[in-house]
Amino acid sequence: MHDILPGLRARCAAGTPFALATVVAVHGSAPRDPGAVLAVDEAGTVLGSVSGGCVESDVYEVAREVLAGAGPRVVSYGISDDEAFGVGLTCGGTIEVLVRAYASEAELAELAALLDLIADGLPVAEATVLSGAAETGARMVVRATDARGTLGTEGLDAAVTDDARGLLEQGLTGIRWYGAHGQRRMQEVAVFVRTYAPPPRMLVFGAIDHAAATARIGSFLGYRVTVCDARPAFATRERFPTAEEVVRAWPHDYLKETEVDARTVICVLTHDPKFDVPLLAAALRTPAAYIGVMGSRRTHHDRLARLREAGVDEAHLARLASPLGLDLGARTPEETAVSIAAEIIQHRWGGTGRPLGELTGAIHHGFTP
Repeated sequence: MHDILPGLRARCAAGTPFALATVVAVHGSAPRDPGAVLAVDEAGTVLGSVSGGCVESDVYEVAREVLAGAGPRVVSYGISDDEAFGVGLTCGGTIEVLVRAYASEAELAELAALLDLIADGLPVAEATVLSGAAETGARMVVRATDARGTLGTEGLDAAVTDDARGLLEQGLTGIRWYGAHGQRRMQEVAVFVRTYAPPPRMLVFGAIDHAAATARIGSFLGYRVTVCDARPAFATRERFPTAEEVVRAWPHDYLKETEVDARTVICVLTHDPKFDVPLLAAALRTPAAYIGVMGSRRTHHDRLARLREAGVDEAHLARLASPLGLDLGARTPEETAVSIAAEIIQHRWGGTGRPLGELTGAIHHGFTP
């Protein structure tokens, strides 16, 4: 959604009707995860993607039908559907796609309100009925403090609101099943809950050329990038135009004051003990998902000794990715940034870091072949 957010908001503001196709379930291997979206407006303009090209042409036609008044639909594509296989997923998986229209002034206004929350980086969940006793396409918008809309019954609304808040807290998206009145352990109504959390943070310490390249690729991957360095001559907006913020401060002081959660990645590129040691001692006390440190192997061994002297135990030291990055043979700052990004992605999804051509089984981790 974030990649086509400006286009969707512009259409809502202009009152331009469009159909929105959303991946709601993936079975096996597929190129896009649940939550991927494609929009088709009255003029036939397409925004986004639901499959990387495999089924876009058919989804486009379904979207045009829905926009013309056919009503919300859930369509499936993949090897389990002989008819759909003609336009199906070449990767062998199956996806289910909800297609619904936003045509009336009220529908566009309701969606615009949700898009505004997403654009502002506020945590919010959208729950949509896919099938069952409730009306397909009925939707609610759920936040920590309130819920708007209805799925049909008070009991169903209450159960979905409770679950949506739990999924939002965990940053998860998926389908949940209920009875018509929200009963647990029943499967009368399928509800797709899509959560929108603020983008994860990337904290880059050390305003060097490698940091500029890392900040660029971090922004490209969807991170909110902060670059921090104590040297005013180096920590400038001109040198880091893609970063959300450039901070002039001692790294460990800034880290102690800023928000770090379990999705945050920390890249320490200073390789200077007076910065590194206090910074890493502070970083290893945070729940950050990834802490990578630049430097040679000799520098790393010296750094470990200094951290031990500072009281950091072995369990915490084991969290360090140092030297950071995967072995790609990188030479330039840009190539090094790709190496760093590759290790962050590997760490996040549990990849092997080996060439896919040498492996068997599912390409996308978390799915079965």
